[in-house]
Parts: sequence; structure tokens; C-alpha cells
Amino acid sequence: MGLVKEFKEFAMRGNVLDMAVGVIIGGAFGKIVSSLVNDIIMPLIGALLGHVDFTTLSATLRSATLNELGEVVKPAVVIPYGNFIQATVDFLIIALCIFFVLKAVNAVTRKKKEEPAPEPAEPVVPEDIQLLREIRDELKKK
Repeated sequence: MGLVKEFKEFAMRGNVLDMAVGVIIGGAFGKIVSSLVNDIIMPLIGALLGHVDFTTLSATLRSATLNELGEVVKPAVVIPYGNFIQATVDFLIIALCIFFVLKAVNAVTRKKKEEPAPEPAEPVVPEDIQLLREIRDELKKK
């Protein structure tokens, strides 16, 4: 029973919960960026390069071997480098987004550190005390 309680305390700690939320949001963000790259950016780049579909780009190292009936005996050896290009663009966009988020967080953190602490305000002296001080100062002069 002690192990369950200990695990519960560990799992309910703030850092673990923050990390779990970060992983979930990161996964969803990754899907958004993948869609952005696959559905918007890569088709635009492909159109600029002469209607190239990056998902079909590949290098064939060995063609498929067929028998006399036209059936594949040995499949072709293919390197689909187009998928690698898309994954690289995915990574670069995610890294760029994380860079800008961290830059914003660091700017806010730096700004908080640079703000001087407010100086303590001088205590408000009641009018009668102020008057007594002025009388005292006049008497000292005489």
C-alpha cells in the first residue's frame, strides 16, 4: 500500500503534471505543424519547383525482379528521400516556433528582473507633527 501512496504523491507533484500537459500539447502542436508542412508549405514549394510532389521523390537502388508471369519475385530497393525532406521541414518549423516562444519567455523574464524594486514611499507626516517640527526648528535657530 505504501508504494501506491508514494507513486500518487510523485504523480501529483506540480512538475510531473506540467510535463504531462507539455507532452500532450506538444503532440497536438506537432500534428498542426505536420499538416501545415504537408498540406500547405510543401505543395507551394512543389508548385514553385515545377509541380514536384515531394512524397513521391525517391531513388531506386535496385529495380524489382519479375518472373515470366510479371509477378514480383524480389521487390525494388527504394530510398524515399522526399519523406525525409518533409520531415526536415517539419523539424525546422517546430524548432523555429519553439525558438520564438522561448525568446518571448526570456524577454518577459528579463524584463521582470530589470524592473527596479519600488522605493519605499516616505511616510506621510500628519499636519500637527509637521507643525511641531517647524516650531522646534525655529526655536533651535533662536
